[in-house]
Order: sequence, then structure tokens, then C-alpha cells
Amino acid sequence: MQERDTSVMSRQTSMPRAVIFLFATACGMSVANIYFAQPLLDQLSNEFNIDHSIIGVVITITQIFYGLGLLLLVPLGDLLNQRRLIIGQMLLSTTALVIVGTASLSVVLFAGMALVGLLAVVTQTLVAFAATIASPTERGRVVGFITSGIVIGILLARTFAGLLTDLGGWRSVYLVSAAVMLVMACLFLKVLPKVEREVKTLPYHQLIKSVFTLFKQEKTLRIRSVLAMLIFADFSILWTPLVLPLSAPPLALSHSAIGAFGLVGVAGALAAAQAGKLADRGYGQRTTGIALALLLISWLFINYLEQSLLALIVGIVLLDLAVQAVHVTNQAMILPLRTEARSRLTAGYMIFYSIGSASGSIASTLMYAHFGWGGVCFLGASISAMAILCWATTKKLTNY
Repeated sequence: MQERDTSVMSRQTSMPRAVIFLFATACGMSVANIYFAQPLLDQLSNEFNIDHSIIGVVITITQIFYGLGLLLLVPLGDLLNQRRLIIGQMLLSTTALVIVGTASLSVVLFAGMALVGLLAVVTQTLVAFAATIASPTERGRVVGFITSGIVIGILLARTFAGLLTDLGGWRSVYLVSAAVMLVMACLFLKVLPKVEREVKTLPYHQLIKSVFTLFKQEKTLRIRSVLAMLIFADFSILWTPLVLPLSAPPLALSHSAIGAFGLVGVAGALAAAQAGKLADRGYGQRTTGIALALLLISWLFINYLEQSLLALIVGIVLLDLAVQAVHVTNQAMILPLRTEARSRLTAGYMIFYSIGSASGSIASTLMYAHFGWGGVCFLGASISAMAILCWATTKKLTNY
């Protein structure tokens, strides 16, 4: 099976900045859709008469289906027309968001959230497609900027949801997001290039099986996926329980003030976009080592949360800078491994990201319940040390 068009892969040119920005924005909005519910649980509990002890299932359902989407949908980018796949998923995401925003029954809400999570993986199809249409000399920079959009979307989802809820209620969050996704789909219909490439005909079950085969064949994929699992565990260890000490005495900050810390994290995420340029120049391993050292140092500042909010801010910037720098470098190193399998490489890598995020969330809340904020920081620093050890023992096994 072959996709034909006037554009030829051997004549790749620089991606226009406007197109790169559109990719980053779409990725940020798509991934934010699965985080909107976190600050809205109280409203959802009251609206649908769901007990507070089980309302968290809304988050669980969304995350489970996001993980399923990584495995079941993202690999389709290596089998189907990526342009049509991206636009189709965005239109379906629009429908899913409308279902959530107009739901009158809890079962409809849960079904809509499941679809939102499943279809949010369009972000990874976008990253793989951007790596395909970008020239080799700028691939790291492009991927870096676009993945910064993803991290920013995660960080600002709570702020966006809180503001819209105050203005128009919780339903407005999903209906406005649906409108934005529809606009994005229309824009992509105009600007996404049709790419000529040869794609082998492959049964769907073999396509999914090949994701696991890639892990056996590609050493770099295995190493970088483990690093992704560790750094995103650290990311969740900070952000999941952060609201607890900030909202409790002696700080007792408002939810609006707590949400503003997401804006602080954006600074680190934007700065880390430059890591892609370093990877393009062959400095991927060095960048990783420096970033992981900053990740460990960040917990020294974060530990002083109750004594100094300035120290917390410094720690957040360092942590988000480090996590994003390693994430960008990881993708810059794995996407060139198999040009015909970029979507499957992305899917396999992001599964480890999901495992790390989920594990970090669970572990951090348990640590906070039993050992307070000091226990959370000890856990985060320990994971950071494990990541440094992993990098140090494997850095000579890859070419970067």
C-alpha cells in the first residue's frame, strides 16, 4: 500500500513556524482534555449524585482508555493515511467532548470520558507525523517544540478548567474544548501536507504485535522508555499531591493561587524545547545527564515548600525543565530508529510514560498520607537517583 502526493520525502524542507505552533497547540489541547476533570470532581459528584469516595473513577476511566489508545490507535499511523487519521480522530474527539458536556446520566458521562481518553492519543500521532515531515536537521527542534505544547497542556489544564467553570459552569469546559478541537481539525484539513511514503500491508493484530517486537529489536527504545517511566513518575510525584500541602495550614492557599503554580511550570517546559536542537547536534546523552542532575537537585528546593514558596517555585521550574528536556531528547533519539514505524515507536515509548505517570500518582499520595511532604520529596529524589543510575550504566550502549 502506498500513499502518493506531490510532496516527496527526499525533498523535505523546513516546517513553517506557524505550522509547528499549530501542531504544538493541538497537542496541548488534546492532552489537556484528559486532565480537565481533576479540579471538577466536586461539581461532577454533585451534578450526578456520585459519592465522593468513588468519583475518582472518572479520572481512572479516562487514564485507562488513554493507555488503551496508545496501544490500539497510535500504531495505525504506520498503516493508514496519517493526515486522514489525525483529522478523523480530532473530529471524533469533538464528538466525545460534546457527549461529556451535555451528559445527563452518569453512564453517559463515563462513556464520554472513556472516548475522550481513547482519542486524546491523537497527540502522539501528531508528534510522529511532525517527525516525518520535518527535515532531518531540524527534527529534534520540531519535536522539542511540539512536545513542549503537550507538557504545557497538562500544566494549564487545571487553570483553564477552573477559569471556565467560574465563568460558565463545568460543562462549558468541555463544550469550549469541543469547539476548539473542531477549529483545529478544520485548520489541519488545510495545512497538513499529503506525504508520499511506502507502507507495507499488515494485518491489524500483527501491527499491534510489532510494537512489542520493536522493544526486542531496538536497544535505544528500551533504554529511553525506562527513562521516560522514571522521569514521568517524578513528574506525577510532584504534581499529584501538591494541592494537599498548599491548601492546608499554614499556607492555606486558594485554588486559584494553587492553579497558578502550573504557570510556573510552563517556564521550565518552554526552556527545555531547546533540548531538541542539542539532540540534533549529537549531544543527546550529555543533555540527558545534565537534565537528570537538575531533576535530582530540584527536590532539594521542593522539600522546603512549607518554609518558602520561592524555593518551591525554583524547584518546579527545575523539575519541569529536566523532565521535558529528557522527554524531548528521548523522542529525538527513538523516532529516527525506524522511519517506517515511527507511530509504533511512539506508542511503545508512551506506554512507559503512562505507567510512570500512574505509578507516581499512586505512590505519592500514599507517601503523603503516611510520611507527609518530606516522604513525597524523598520518593521523588530516590526516583531521580534511579534515573541517573540508569543513564550512567547505559549511556555507552547507544550512538547519541
